[in-house]
Amino acid sequence: MSFTVPAPSFEGLRCTDISLMVSKPCMRIDNGTLSNHEARKVVVMSSNLIPKRNLQQGSFVRKKKLDEPGQKLKFVRTLLIDNYDSYTYNIYQELSVVNGVPPVVVRNDEWTLKDLYHYLYEERTFDNVVISPGPGSPACSSDIGICLQLLLECWDIPILGVCLGHQALGLVHGAKVVHAPEPIHGRLSEIEHNGCRLFHDIPSGQNSGFKVVRYHSLIIDADSLPNELIPIAWTTSADALSLLGTHKLDIIPDTSKDLYPSRSQFSLSDGVGGGKVLMGIRHSTMPHYGLQFHPESVATCYGRQIFKNFRKITENYWQILKPSFANQRGFEYAAHMQVPNANLLMKDVSGSLQLVHKGDDQLSKEASKNGQLVHDAVNESSLGMSNTSDISHPNIGTKYLKLKWKKFDQLAGKVGGARNIFYSLFGHHKAENTFWLDSSSTEKERARFSFMGGKCGSLWKHVTYRLTDESDLALKGGGYVTIEDAQGSTTKTFLEEGFLDFLKRELLLFRYDNKDYEGLPFDFLGGYIGYIGYNLKVECGAVSNRHKSRTPDACFFFADNLLAIDHCNGDVYIMSLHEGGTASSWLEDTEQKLLSIKVSVKRDAMEKTLKALRSVSSEAGFLCDKSREDYVKDIEKCMEYIRNGESYELCLTNQLRKKIGDIDALGLYLHLREKNPAPYAAWLNFSKENLSICCSSPERFLRLDKNGILEAKPIKGTIARGTTQEEDERLKLQLQYSEKDQAENLMIVDLLRNDLGRVCDPGSVYVPHLMEVESYSTVHTMVSTIRGKKRADVTAVDCVRAAFPGGSMTGAPKFRSMELLDSIESSSRGIYSGSIGFFSYNQTFDLNIVIRTIVLHENEASMGAGGAIVALSNSEDEYEEMILKTRAPTKAVMEFL
Repeated sequence: MSFTVPAPSFEGLRCTDISLMVSKPCMRIDNGTLSNHEARKVVVMSSNLIPKRNLQQGSFVRKKKLDEPGQKLKFVRTLLIDNYDSYTYNIYQELSVVNGVPPVVVRNDEWTLKDLYHYLYEERTFDNVVISPGPGSPACSSDIGICLQLLLECWDIPILGVCLGHQALGLVHGAKVVHAPEPIHGRLSEIEHNGCRLFHDIPSGQNSGFKVVRYHSLIIDADSLPNELIPIAWTTSADALSLLGTHKLDIIPDTSKDLYPSRSQFSLSDGVGGGKVLMGIRHSTMPHYGLQFHPESVATCYGRQIFKNFRKITENYWQILKPSFANQRGFEYAAHMQVPNANLLMKDVSGSLQLVHKGDDQLSKEASKNGQLVHDAVNESSLGMSNTSDISHPNIGTKYLKLKWKKFDQLAGKVGGARNIFYSLFGHHKAENTFWLDSSSTEKERARFSFMGGKCGSLWKHVTYRLTDESDLALKGGGYVTIEDAQGSTTKTFLEEGFLDFLKRELLLFRYDNKDYEGLPFDFLGGYIGYIGYNLKVECGAVSNRHKSRTPDACFFFADNLLAIDHCNGDVYIMSLHEGGTASSWLEDTEQKLLSIKVSVKRDAMEKTLKALRSVSSEAGFLCDKSREDYVKDIEKCMEYIRNGESYELCLTNQLRKKIGDIDALGLYLHLREKNPAPYAAWLNFSKENLSICCSSPERFLRLDKNGILEAKPIKGTIARGTTQEEDERLKLQLQYSEKDQAENLMIVDLLRNDLGRVCDPGSVYVPHLMEVESYSTVHTMVSTIRGKKRADVTAVDCVRAAFPGGSMTGAPKFRSMELLDSIESSSRGIYSGSIGFFSYNQTFDLNIVIRTIVLHENEASMGAGGAIVALSNSEDEYEEMILKTRAPTKAVMEFL
């Protein structure tokens, strides 16, 4: 029997051919460890290289134990195989809550067959196994890793395969994996099932309320199922559904019969016919199950019930076969205590993935408690902890910071507002080395505070980081950090571990008294403020950067003196940080300047400056790195990758550039913020780098507040504003109910839930706002909000590392998508697609997504724009959306010149 799915070929990526010859019952493998970073190969597997159990003895043991009394397990220990997916930790969160203890996550190329045999059979470390979704095909060694061997050999251990894991279960037993009738990503289907134990207490059929989210381009061909594989679920029709208007997210389950029919009792023609798609299988004699849909998605109904049912199946299985072992287990036998490097897992304890909390609070509390017990035990063991879990404060270089501040009630309006305050206090000398996190759009409480400052105090410093040139083979990763202090002294150091580790260490050096900032209603009290460039993805799990950034990969000031404005009531705050000794006179000096600002001269003075510095003709417009024709071809490439299962969604981008000569950068920013106000806007000037950033971003990447709450607000889905009120409302509704835009948004919501889940308490991640439409000066956008409670053992920088770059700028699965995009795009994104914001000395942060942004660097203005490419995309429409997103920034530049 042969299996072939044509795969796209592209330079620098894994596979140019997907082909697997399956010979039953024997298969051969070339070596026991399959690296995910190898070039893809044809795989021929052999079971004779896998360590064997004595099957006769195993049968005898089972028979002998049948009459022994069983006992319900207090917790279930799961081995979760990660196929390099961006939804694995959504499964992780669910299992943490349902099982009562977090699972151990191992990537599919991390263990050898010997490792698997040791932990599953010799140590009996795990009760069941879950195989995650993932990009690509189960027939490709670098996509599926060790999972095929696991399914073939571990016939006596409960296994649940999801999506790619489901396809692997079919493939390993001889079924064909083929292209689906159409790729389905981020869309829903109603499901009918046969009532087996995996679907206990879950309704079935059309209008039953059992709707699930699908992310797949390949499927198991139902007609090719061998006798030992039984279909257990399928779509009720060939048509997929959109989320809004058709789907209730919190449905009370109905009861259903607990049937478990054999193959002979079920007819394929009764189920997977008439365009219906196979959605679930089980093995007739082994405790192995597969689901093509994603039970862990926020929009899947009864997802948690499925995981509960799998736990129950596991408990029943071991109670019948191995009750004495089940009775022996105490918490000291938890999987984390027996697996080397289990600490790598503990940094990914995650929260529950429900849109609304569904009454499982006690389960969540127990999971958190058990997870912490495991963490504490591992921390005390010889295994050590990963960087993420290590938040011990070093003593060398400790800095004891004191904060002084003063409040001026309702002052902002009296002195002309934020624009006038910034220009008067920091606008001199071309606003060199200044910053302004500018909530210039505060409608509907999208943002409340603005922060501004410049080069003022003795603790001020400017930190610049550049990644090494990857062509320099003498250096393996890392980069050079240049630090200029307040006195003008400069040092340059090579950071082998990279910038984020440097920033983490810096923040951990600070000691402070919480009483210093009691009464302040915001989180930024001083600290690092600047940007992280897109290429720092290599410090967050990405394999490499194909293109080198023209601008530094990160630039930050350490701001010791700053001013904050509360846009809710007009209050103004000035703050000054000092180390030890006496504070500087900055507070008193700034107070005098602030109170002497004259409102009447605001506009005239600024306009004179703007006119005097406009020295460049605006005849020539911006030029795109990729022409319309080339960009459309890139869209088609993306859609081909999606059709072949390489990605669910690819966020393709383009760069626009224009030579500008000498320009008043601050004047341009002031013009941009007036024409296109945004809640997460920003101005940054780094004079030593000849770099100014004029940002009008409407999107928050990630925020961590003083209560330990993480929040992400991804944007996916954009449409132009209308010219009349009626047209504008019609376009807003068109976006709200667009199936394509809903699919885009849902995919990124699930991705961000995954990323937050890596660093949040079990049961704490939720989605309070899903697919709400926000309106700005030129566009309507679809925005969702994801929140979670940060684990106590992770730092602020750990949270950023777990989620950067923002999923709305990459697509999903994130790592494969970034790799594909690097192969398609012709230049570095630079600052675009990165993040601007602050890391406060008290371990809070707030970062945006760098979009709708003009970067002024070495006499050139540049900006990036793009959009999410999905299976439902239209090439011409995607190109027009990319151009639409450049409209406000490019218009501001052309008007200003």
